[in-house]
Amino acid sequence: MSSGPFAQFPAYRPRRLRQSKVLRRLVSEHRLSVDQLVLPMFARSGRRVRRPINSMPGVFQLSPDELVRDAAKAHSLGVPAVLLFGIPDTKDAKASGAFAKNGIVQQAVRLLKMELPELYVITDVCLCEYMEHGHCGIVQRTASGAEILNDPTLKLLARTAASHAEAGADMVAPSDMMDGRVAAIRAELDRLGLINTPIMSYAAKFASAFYGPFREAAESAPKFGDRRSYQMDAANANEAMREVALDIQEGCDIVMVKPALAYLDLIYRVKQEFRYPTAAYSVSAEHSMIKAAGAKGWIDERAVTLESLLAMRRAGADILITYAAADVAKWLKE
Repeated sequence: MSSGPFAQFPAYRPRRLRQSKVLRRLVSEHRLSVDQLVLPMFARSGRRVRRPINSMPGVFQLSPDELVRDAAKAHSLGVPAVLLFGIPDTKDAKASGAFAKNGIVQQAVRLLKMELPELYVITDVCLCEYMEHGHCGIVQRTASGAEILNDPTLKLLARTAASHAEAGADMVAPSDMMDGRVAAIRAELDRLGLINTPIMSYAAKFASAFYGPFREAAESAPKFGDRRSYQMDAANANEAMREVALDIQEGCDIVMVKPALAYLDLIYRVKQEFRYPTAAYSVSAEHSMIKAAGAKGWIDERAVTLESLLAMRRAGADILITYAAADVAKWLKE
């Protein structure tokens, strides 16, 4: 870095601005705020169901009544929003549970909006949890194996998003990575008069090894193959930028980069290029690695969590989706 017009040592001493806690706060360039946090939650049917997820310490599959209880606790700490995933009782080849009027997400949304009307409810729009094969789209068997069909899947995604919004969801978040799904969802929402329902697109979602624990949480591991034919290659940054540009053109309101920590360069590029509201998803393995190392005493869980989220903010993220949202809210108050 060129010194340019800056004075040199000993006239300029950067450490002067680090001498006290108050001064460090005054000159802080980026801050964490509870207002930036979104808590992901997993809903399943029943009552008083609190099923621990072994690979995600502190995270549970929750029946709607328990989900409301945990959401209320997080909201009382200042967490403004949740992101809902559903685990249906049955699955089929058409993801019928995803758009069922009384599907698990639809039930959870209605109860949350009734009990916690000030809580902002975002729903994940995907089909993998509801498909018997675990993929994010309709599957067509071929002589060489199987193909995930893009265009027929769009109709199911649009129908699912609309059913969430009709149940009361404040925002829908398509995560499937099918081409054209934002346009299809926007068109269906507008057709139903839901013009004020925003879309947060998983615009650059990578086929990542960091999703492992989530597959257990959402019971959505594919029964064959993998998701590399529709989720992004970790090697491709320019392609990610094209994906984000397409989703903005199709009408999304917020773009997301997922995962977060291993893709800070993409968060930075997306924010610098598009200046759109940008979300970062601190995914399941990021959560689990910090939790596991913290439990072993190898790291300070609180310090590492806060530093990781601050790195996402520094990269350009406006919204932080994290399983630690309630803990972070409490730590920020302290």
